[in-house]
Amino acid sequence: MTIIIDRTRERAASAGPVSVAERQREKAKPKGLYQARVPIYPKLVHGPWRWLKWVLLIAMLAIYYITPWIRWERPGALPDQAVLVDFAGGRFYFFMIQLWPQEVYFITGLLVMAALTLFLVTALFGRLWCGYACPQTVWTDLYIYIERMFEGDRNARMRLDAAPMSFNKLWRKGGKHAVWIGVAFGTGGAWIFYFHDAPQLIRTFWVGTAPMTAYVSCAILTFTTYVFAGHMREQVCIYMCPWPRIQGAMLDDQSFQVTYRADRGEPRGPHKKAESWDGRGDCIDCNQCVVACPMGIDIRNGAQLECINCALCIDACDEIMDRVERPRGLIAYDTDAAVAARCAGQKPKHKLIRPRTLYYAGALILVSGLMIQGLRTREVIDVHALRDRNPAYVQLQDGAVRNGYTLKIANRSFETATIEIRYSGVRGAALNSPGQPGADPLVVRVEPNRVTPLRLFVTAPAVTVDAAEGGSQDAAFEIRSSERTQLVPTAFDYGRSQ
Repeated sequence: MTIIIDRTRERAASAGPVSVAERQREKAKPKGLYQARVPIYPKLVHGPWRWLKWVLLIAMLAIYYITPWIRWERPGALPDQAVLVDFAGGRFYFFMIQLWPQEVYFITGLLVMAALTLFLVTALFGRLWCGYACPQTVWTDLYIYIERMFEGDRNARMRLDAAPMSFNKLWRKGGKHAVWIGVAFGTGGAWIFYFHDAPQLIRTFWVGTAPMTAYVSCAILTFTTYVFAGHMREQVCIYMCPWPRIQGAMLDDQSFQVTYRADRGEPRGPHKKAESWDGRGDCIDCNQCVVACPMGIDIRNGAQLECINCALCIDACDEIMDRVERPRGLIAYDTDAAVAARCAGQKPKHKLIRPRTLYYAGALILVSGLMIQGLRTREVIDVHALRDRNPAYVQLQDGAVRNGYTLKIANRSFETATIEIRYSGVRGAALNSPGQPGADPLVVRVEPNRVTPLRLFVTAPAVTVDAAEGGSQDAAFEIRSSERTQLVPTAFDYGRSQ
């Protein structure tokens, strides 16, 4: 028997329950520029996807709150915090990696890698980031859990909101908001620990001697966490976040998304235990997928901007399918192409490897390779040469010419380095530094984790000056350390016009 699914007709008012999001849109049409938020009361569900979200929530919150307290031994007076953005010292520490402001391109590369990973995952499996790892999702999930602790599940919360003010309502609402504010304050407090030494900051914070930026940042994060996760919730995803609109460009009919399998569920309708399943779909129009959705949408209406692919509707539907003794998977991670193939009586085919996934994977591999190569060949000793401009040269009594230079030697390691400096490009040139005897090579000790300026003079003998054809000549400093040799290009000015 062939079942024809007609989605072009609008459903009658009595055809079944309407999602909160649909009611909100209908109410908003004739009422001016702004419609107040319609509360959503998501029902607690049980199942593998809900448990996965609990595990990820605990893991990600633990990483966020614990990471600033992890210690990592570094020599000398360097901070021993494993992850630290040290604006005062101009350093970013991540365990054994130390980045300087001049190496911000590594941060840029990391952000590009994260973006490409997000593009690839979205093209393959839909909005997994939104459903499981986005901070807005994680903290909203935590706040809803706290809300259930004080007010109960969906029906109890709805009754409490509709009830007149009483002591029972007051203490439940007050307790909930107090814990919300505490969590928000803990969120803002944990954030500032990433920018200052955590053990020291937690002591100075409470006595009022911490930097003003710590108090301001903590206040801002406390406020935004409380408002976004406690009050705005799905509105942040729908109206403030650009990703729901961007991700449409990454999806196609082969992308896995939380999908209502209309080929199996339609035509839907209530079902009694003794009735036959012949000539109808498995969906009994129970509306449990809607009441479980934290975004307040009906997944049966197809892919929607509001859907974050959290899969809670899958657990809710599977529970109902077990009760009515039908196979699980009426709502599942599936592709539009597979649904269309089954509607046409064909065997669905899933294509993970396709042009857009190859593009994203190739770009990700390329950028990752460049990042690894950059870190592997990163210069521990980095030298820049600045030639004196005024005066550009000094003519000595014996006819020799002297040029002055300042070398900026950056030692990015945690140990004192010894380097050898030679000068090449000018025949017979003598290299010396004020306060040190002339030598070839010139041996210099450089302190760790700092930029050391070194004043140098290079003197060309008179015979070389007389033989010079032009006013200046290309030259270079040869910097040799225990790890490698670096050539720093510069020029020598003879003081003669060409």
